Amino acid sequence: MAGVEGRVALVTGASQGIGRACALVLAAAGAKVALCARNQEKLQQVAAEIAAQGGESEAFKMDVANEEEIKAGVKAILARFDKIDILVNNAGVTRDQLMMRMKREDWDQVIATNLTPAFVCCQAVLKPMLKQRSGRIINISSVVGQTGNAGQANYAASKAGIIGFSKALARELASRAITVNVIAPGLIETDMTKAMTEKAQVDWASQIPLGRLGTTADVAAAVCFLASDEASYITGQVLAVNGGMYM
Repeated sequence: MAGVEGRVALVTGASQGIGRACALVLAAAGAKVALCARNQEKLQQVAAEIAAQGGESEAFKMDVANEEEIKAGVKAILARFDKIDILVNNAGVTRDQLMMRMKREDWDQVIATNLTPAFVCCQAVLKPMLKQRSGRIINISSVVGQTGNAGQANYAASKAGIIGFSKALARELASRAITVNVIAPGLIETDMTKAMTEKAQVDWASQIPLGRLGTTADVAAAVCFLASDEASYITGQVLAVNGGMYM
């Protein structure tokens, strides 16, 4: 895809799920991918998949809840690839509980993993992006950040925060040809949804106009588009990949 080939993409949460799919699609499109997550073994497996497809990547152990690991990781990526053109902030967790029972540590952990790292990662890559006067930042939110969901006050707050943060950053960086956009996935087939009962999956699918859960490939395709030259006039937007679940 134009504007992806030869670019360097940093993907957080790249060891599994949506992050892994994004890494594979970006590599297939010709990007060099810096794979970042906590599990080094899983990252190496993704790197092996990319190599088998003829792509180029390297694994960087990074806990996005640790600011120093993010800064060290970005430094190592720049030393390896000389630049960072694309940032995909994808890492995230859930700690679901009704508000009356939600513990403060569950609130803090979700905000510290889903929202704060987007700020730290963006800040860490801004210097090289500003210097080259180009860049693509793609932050992964959720349909829950748009609609809310009972039992997910912490998760919804973190994902809604991603949207507001991204819009503000898009205004700051537009003059330097750096775009900032959001992908808001709906219910996607991942390990988390596989843990749901068959009845729950059917019930959820019945609420989706397209009649099925999304796939990680659906989200990855949208990410690859926003990372490309074809999306150069798109910034500050939320691209919903939800099968019509929220319109």
